[in-house]
Amino acid sequence: MSNARKVGITAQVTPNPNTLKFLLDRDLFESGSFNFPNRDAAAGSYLPEYLFGLDGVEGVMIGTNFVSVTKAASVDWSDMAEPLIDAIEDAVSSGDELIDKAHRLKAASSEGESEDVVKIKSILDNEIRPAVAMDGGDITFDRYEDGILTLHLQGACSSCPSSIMTLKMGIENRLKEEIPGLREVVQV
Repeated sequence: MSNARKVGITAQVTPNPNTLKFLLDRDLFESGSFNFPNRDAAAGSYLPEYLFGLDGVEGVMIGTNFVSVTKAASVDWSDMAEPLIDAIEDAVSSGDELIDKAHRLKAASSEGESEDVVKIKSILDNEIRPAVAMDGGDITFDRYEDGILTLHLQGACSSCPSSIMTLKMGIENRLKEEIPGLREVVQV
């Protein structure tokens, strides 16, 4: 009798000590990410709802081939890691739709955007988000108004000690090279 997992999952530390990244051996979807900062945000989406059912889970972010889970500071990873791996494996192996349709449609919408917004999103999607995903986080576009770009920091990035440095020195500097009217990058 084999105890082999149906889904290969590797737990990886992130710069945020309260967030672990669970890397899967398969893609969950083509691109983007979905952030669920609390149980209410996960309503209707199978995988994050399932994970919020475990004690100590405070946030879930699902990327193309990983799931980042943020835990309560009062809980130890030694108590949570294996149940999280089992829950992710069960959910992914179930064949059920992991993210509800409303979340997927909202993430795909981009009609009526300015040339600068299209360029910002392209740089975020092709350069910045893949790098940030390596640490179990994500950065998504919120809005661009009057030279101020507002971004959502998600997963491991949302409360990472180095997030402000990443935002200002990395992302802001890179985007200013391409978007002359960009004055500042801030987080929601």
